[in-house]
Formats: sequence, C-alpha cells, structure tokens
Amino acid sequence: MNMEENICILMSDLSGYTALTETHGAASAADLIDRYVQLVESSLVGDSHLQERVGDEVMIISENPGFLFSTAVRILQHTAEEHNFLQIHGGLHYGPALKRRNSYFGSSINLTSRIAAKASPGTFWCSKEFVDSLSKDSKSDLHFMGKQNFKNISEEREMYELRHENKYTIFIDSVCRMLIIDTAQAVKHPVLNDVYFCSETCLDIHLRTSNNQV
Repeated sequence: MNMEENICILMSDLSGYTALTETHGAASAADLIDRYVQLVESSLVGDSHLQERVGDEVMIISENPGFLFSTAVRILQHTAEEHNFLQIHGGLHYGPALKRRNSYFGSSINLTSRIAAKASPGTFWCSKEFVDSLSKDSKSDLHFMGKQNFKNISEEREMYELRHENKYTIFIDSVCRMLIIDTAQAVKHPVLNDVYFCSETCLDIHLRTSNNQV
C-alpha cells in the first residue's frame, strides 16, 4: 500500500496569461509558455524537478527545502528580468503527499495551489510549515504576511512572502500585462510619461478603450 511522505512543493503560474492570450493570440501564448518552461528548467537547484505542467501552471517537487527555496529565488529573478514576459506568482509548502503512478495527491497539493492563487504578482507565498523547514539564513529573505484564509481550508494559515527586488524600473503593459524591461524596445504612449506598451497593437487597444470611456 502506498504511504504519504513529506515533500516540498512549489506551484507557480503566470499573472495576466488570459489577458495576453486574448490580446496576442494562441501562438504568442504558446511561445510564452515554452519560454516559461525554459526559464523554470534553468532555475532548478539540487533534486528539484519539474513534476508537471498544466496550462500556465507548473509544479516542482523536491525532498530538500533549501533546494526548492533556491529554485524559487532563481525563478523569480529570471522571470523578472525577462523583457516582454509576464509576472509570476506562486506558493511553496512542505507536507505529506501520496505518490501514485508518478502523480501526487493529498491536502498538501491542494493547499499549495490555494497559496499560489492568492500570492501577489511577482511573489511567492510560503506556508509556515515550509518556512519552519528552512535554515535561519533563508528565512531572513521572507516577509511575514500574517494569517490568511484560503478557500475550502478550515483554519487560517501563517504566510510568508518571497519577493524579488528589481534593480531597475520596470513597467507593465496595461493591456496584455507584459513586463517592459527595455523601454528602447517598447512603444511609448504618445502623451503620457512613463507609460509603455509591448507593441503598437496594445497601444491601439489602449487608446480605443480610453476614447470609449470618455
């Protein structure tokens, strides 16, 4: 009989993926997912491995909390520095799960998904169970978010936030939600300062929408 074992779980998805798909189409969305998987795979540390991907959500598993935490730090860094990409958000948890036919089941998987959904764009939220499993040095990078409620979870859970501090100013396309890292490659608003778009398409949509609201 299969038994549950404690594992470290990371779930992450792309904030604004629906907006991007509706604006730029399925081919652009698929290209972005391919790049996302490349960035994730290049961020894996130690025994951390990409367990599965469904749509724009990935699940990474590790037996070592430190390896998974380092993986999360690298994913945040790599995606935050990618021009014309989307912000990500995700969750990390440590708890028991059942592995069967190379898939994982149990309340720990469900909780991690809930945590990931609630995390703000550009951050990972970590459960107290995951934080307690880390070394003291790693904990210093986390921000306490207080107790949080999650859908279909009976008790409030203490949460901690992992952020990536950008060394430079970034902008977000208000239409498709893409990150504008290099303004020299972006399309500037014809009137407003510090407002950029990834393409003429997004600028046109923005202007049409703004005119309709007047």
